Amino acid sequence: MTTLVLCLDRDGRIAGDRDPPLVGDEQVSALVTGVGIRDPEDARVNSLLEALRVARDLRSEGDEAVVAVVSSASDSVDGDRTIARQVEELVATHRPDAAVIVVDSAEDEQIVPIVESRVRVDAVDRVVVRQARDIESTYYLLKQFLGDEELRAAVLVPLGVALVAFPVLLAVADSIAVALSVVAGVIGTFFLYKGLGVDDLLTSLPRAASDAFYSGQVSFVTYVVAAGLALVGAFVGGLAATEMDQGVLLAGMRFCYESVPWLALAALAAATGRLLDEVLREDRVPNAVMNLPFGIVAIGLVVRGFTAYFLENAEVVGPLVVPASQFGAFAVERVQFTPESRLVVFVVAGVVVSLVGVVVSSFMNGPSVDEVETRQ
Repeated sequence: MTTLVLCLDRDGRIAGDRDPPLVGDEQVSALVTGVGIRDPEDARVNSLLEALRVARDLRSEGDEAVVAVVSSASDSVDGDRTIARQVEELVATHRPDAAVIVVDSAEDEQIVPIVESRVRVDAVDRVVVRQARDIESTYYLLKQFLGDEELRAAVLVPLGVALVAFPVLLAVADSIAVALSVVAGVIGTFFLYKGLGVDDLLTSLPRAASDAFYSGQVSFVTYVVAAGLALVGAFVGGLAATEMDQGVLLAGMRFCYESVPWLALAALAAATGRLLDEVLREDRVPNAVMNLPFGIVAIGLVVRGFTAYFLENAEVVGPLVVPASQFGAFAVERVQFTPESRLVVFVVAGVVVSLVGVVVSSFMNGPSVDEVETRQ
């Protein structure tokens, strides 16, 4: 079995004035002496010695080992293609069954796939000088971190903004607590912005809106309507909450109570538009899409019922009253619900609407005529 022990040098400093690839123990030993005399602190001396040691161990096990060094003039694309040609030359000349790669840096390790595409790689031997192992590992981790644009934008940018903004806020507010609170809030907002993928959503939103507009989707219009209704709901709820002076809890309950109908209508409009798009696009609508409008109405009823229960007990809103009415020969007397009965009515109504949605979706998505004929 012939094994190629390959020492990789991506930046071209190891070969010096010699033309790679360098093959054989004698050439590699001479290269060790030359590199060591030129720069005794160069870690590549250790990688060359490691390649010689690996070849010796393989020969002691009965394998035929060929030591070689491949090198390029730079770490650019042309340099990597040069290494690829050298590897192809070695494979064509020695026809190895496998290869063992010796590297001394993460940069050299990046070209391992180039070798793997031309010969089977059994092992990758990473050489790190023992005295500098921690420093070496830290250096390459920092280098890899700084080379990743996404990590730089997600970590270094908010930290840099915080370091710049802190002294400015401290000078303006003259309070360390205020400065730290503002900086922490900005950093937290940025991390949430990146973590929740808001940036990706905002990037894809204009294209999605353009596609929906030009493709004639009904949901494009209903989404605009839903946004308007949601703004109305937020305005109505906020206006009602500002009139409350009984505390934050009741103000939040009043906001939900007043805004839920508008928010439910907004969600219902958006869900209806999506449902119509599915109906126009497919013969059969998915159950989740069919159930969505009913689920929205059910949730709206339940939330409205619970918020009304709390507000009525706090004497913020009045009781639910059904006025007396006359329907021909039938007469309905005036009915006033207690807070508990009002809550039960809304919860039961929500459950009933949800069950109706399940029944309707099952009926609409029943087996088609073709499927029935196929089963028969």
